[in-house]
Amino acid sequence: MKVYIFADMEGISGISAYEFVDIQTARYAQGCRYLTADVNACVRGCFAGGAEQVLVRDGHWNGRNILWDELDARVELIQGNGVQPRMPGLDECDALILLGYHAMIGTQQALLHHTFTTEFQHIWLNGRPIGEFGLDAGVAADRGIPTILVTGDDNACAEALEWVPQVVTCQVKTGLATEAARLLPMETAHRLIEEKAAEAVQKYREIPPLAIERPLTLRKEMSAWNALPTPISRPDLRFIDQRTCEVTTDTMEEAIYRLMT
Repeated sequence: MKVYIFADMEGISGISAYEFVDIQTARYAQGCRYLTADVNACVRGCFAGGAEQVLVRDGHWNGRNILWDELDARVELIQGNGVQPRMPGLDECDALILLGYHAMIGTQQALLHHTFTTEFQHIWLNGRPIGEFGLDAGVAADRGIPTILVTGDDNACAEALEWVPQVVTCQVKTGLATEAARLLPMETAHRLIEEKAAEAVQKYREIPPLAIERPLTLRKEMSAWNALPTPISRPDLRFIDQRTCEVTTDTMEEAIYRLMT
C-alpha cells in the first residue's frame, strides 16, 4: 500500500500567522521546520499503520518549503512549482493525505483562510462553495483514489467532513481569527498526527473517493473587477460577469488548470 502526502503550510501545527508561511518574512524558516516536523510525524504514522511506501509532495507556494535534510529518510520528496499534473506520482498510490490544510476563503474564525489565492473571492463546484480540500480531494477522485486524512484547524477539519464524512480528521489547532489560533503543545500535536495517520491508513479501504457529479462545472469569482482574461482570448471559458467565469469538464484536474490559469 502506497500513500501520497500533499503538504500545505497554513494548517501545520505551530503556525498561527502569515509570517510563518511567507518567504519574505523573518519567521518563514521557523515555519519550514514546523512543516517538516508535521510531515515526519505523518510519515511515521503511515508506516505504523501498514503503508509500504510514502511519497511526499511539497504543495505550499513555490513547492520548496520542506527541509530535505531533516525529512524522514524512508520517503521520496517532490519539490518545485509549475508541474503538471498537480500531484505527480499520485497515480502510483492507493490513498491521499492532505496535510496542513486550511478552510476556504471567508470561513468565520478560520486561520489563514483562502482558496488558492486571495485573488479569488469564491470558488464553486456544481453550484456549491468549495475550498482546497474539496478541490484536491476531487483531483484524487478523478483517479478513483480516496482522501483518507486531513490535518489543520477545526474549520479545515469540519469542511473536510462536509465533503467526505468518512475522512479521518486531525485537529492540531483551533482557529480564533485570520491570524490567531489556539495551538496544541508540539509533542501532543505530533503524536496526534502520527496516531491519526496510522488510523487512516488502516481503514483506507473504508473511505470512498470524493463523490462528484460529472461532467463538473467549476466557477470562480475574482476579488477585483476586470481581473479576468478577455472572452475572446479564452473561448474555453464561460463568462458570467466582469469578475466571474466557469468551465465544464469531465475531471477536476482539467477544470482547475483551465480555470485557475
